[in-house]
Amino acid sequence: MSSIELRDLPLPQQLAHWARTRPDETALRQKTHGVWQAVSWAQYEQRSRWFGLGLVKLGVKPGQRVAVLSENREQWAFAQLGTSMIGGVTAGVYPTSPAHEVHYLLELAEVPVVVCEDQEQLDKVLEVRAQLPHLHTLIVIDPRGLRRYDRAGLHEFDDVLALGRRFETEEAAAAKAALDYQPGGPAADDIGLIVFTSGSTGRPKAAMMSWRGLGAAAQGLNSMLGCRLGDELVSYLPLCHMAEQMFSIHIPISVGATVNFAESLRTVQDDLRELSPHVFFGVPRIWEKFHASIQTKLREAGGLRMALYQRAMEALDGMAARPRTTWSAGERLRRAWWYVLILRSLLNFVGLRRCRIAISSGAPITPEILKFFRVLGVPIREAYGLTEASGATTMQPSDASPVGTVGVPYPGIEVKLAEDGEILIHGDVVFCGYYRNEAATREAVDAEGWLHTGDVARWEEAPGGTATRELRIVDRKKDIMITAGGKNITPSEIENALRFSPYIKEAIVIADRRRFVSALIQIEFESTSNWAEREGLTYTNFKSLVELPQVRELVQREVEAVNARMPQVQQVRKFHLLVKELDHDDGEVTATMKVRRSSINQKYAEVIEALYV
Repeated sequence: MSSIELRDLPLPQQLAHWARTRPDETALRQKTHGVWQAVSWAQYEQRSRWFGLGLVKLGVKPGQRVAVLSENREQWAFAQLGTSMIGGVTAGVYPTSPAHEVHYLLELAEVPVVVCEDQEQLDKVLEVRAQLPHLHTLIVIDPRGLRRYDRAGLHEFDDVLALGRRFETEEAAAAKAALDYQPGGPAADDIGLIVFTSGSTGRPKAAMMSWRGLGAAAQGLNSMLGCRLGDELVSYLPLCHMAEQMFSIHIPISVGATVNFAESLRTVQDDLRELSPHVFFGVPRIWEKFHASIQTKLREAGGLRMALYQRAMEALDGMAARPRTTWSAGERLRRAWWYVLILRSLLNFVGLRRCRIAISSGAPITPEILKFFRVLGVPIREAYGLTEASGATTMQPSDASPVGTVGVPYPGIEVKLAEDGEILIHGDVVFCGYYRNEAATREAVDAEGWLHTGDVARWEEAPGGTATRELRIVDRKKDIMITAGGKNITPSEIENALRFSPYIKEAIVIADRRRFVSALIQIEFESTSNWAEREGLTYTNFKSLVELPQVRELVQREVEAVNARMPQVQQVRKFHLLVKELDHDDGEVTATMKVRRSSINQKYAEVIEALYV
């Protein structure tokens, strides 16, 4: 079977191909008690198949939704592929979601079966179970702590696998019919996945993704990404996010790459050091965290290492904005010299020494962060996309792309800008609509099939005299602010610049109908606490650290450094330090850590007004 033919198949058939052609090669790895355990392609397909057949025995029918409430792990993949094999639809729920949000999402998608990771996630569902009339089956992956639980409708994951295995052995014809509910498996226009939107501007919606759209997105994205057979990737961002679906499920299965499930989001940097993946996807917050950890490590090391680092950054500064193909022999030699002296150890520290290509998406990333990692030798390319377009739709084609653009559309996608600059997308990747919400669907997709993204952008000519134009995101259409003086403010530009500081984790700009720009700032606790300890300052918790006058002075210096690079109208004149971290449970951020501006404006109304007194 040619690779083109393989990529044209729905995901379950792609998995079956690798199970036949590379049965003993490693498809997945999962870290258990500190040891990486491998799953072969044959085991991947077999366990997925058994899980799907187990669902059939539990009463799941084609077209029904199976929700997964878990952090990333191999059972997530088995559940998703198994559900697909029987014509079901997987719907991922963020494991950070509180019980009331879990209830809303499960009710919205009319879910009959939920796969829960452990006791903590199961308890959330049990808390709202009486309010979910469609829900009849709960499956738990890790059953520890459930000995005294009522087992009515409750099954362990391994028991469902065993149920499916017996079904296949004892009722072979019926099992085969259940898997082949249509000739050749799921049809291209069938719904393969439901992805809940983040809900940053309202209640989350259930976006329906077809196999055709998911396949087109994986093919198009990888035509620019270049992930290939045998590559190693790390899965750590929530699998209920569309981008992580592409990098952990769809692209790896389409090309035969190996996915490694990190132990947790907290340990991802340690896991990266052990694995050193070839392809790595990170949201801006991850790249900011890596940058901050390097800065902290260098400050702790001090002396010679800090001096070497500073010399390297100065020596290579002018090369970072230029593609490697334009470097002279002398520049290549200079880069190799600094690589041996200091850069290699920094790349080993973040675990990206073997990284062939890195991607940043999900939100704008600070140009200084991109420049920093390009100097290190991590070739970050920016991409742009959204759930309703099956993930990424544009990507920088090479390191010659202008810093800060999000590249060009990949094959099969049309992108144009409306009169007000809004990005419009057309192609197979456009979603099939919001489940049980036709009004919102009509608002998102017009009569000609163009998806209205709500993001404002402009085209920018690529360097080198070519006719290529790349997209540069301005901001969310709803987020652009107009000051009392009538000046347009792009808050994300200011917020990204502030977040470049290793001491600032989050910044929320206030400017709409105000006479000057202010901001609510949340410190980066780890790096700020390390700084406080080096300064000999005493604190007991997050709040007491924030309230230290020296910390406010530290943040003031960081704000002033950003202001020096900003036009006067965009300079932050006043700020307030938040005395608690923004929390999903409190409705301040979404499950993907996007700020809910309306919620913040309401909750901190008095604080905001005080800034303008």
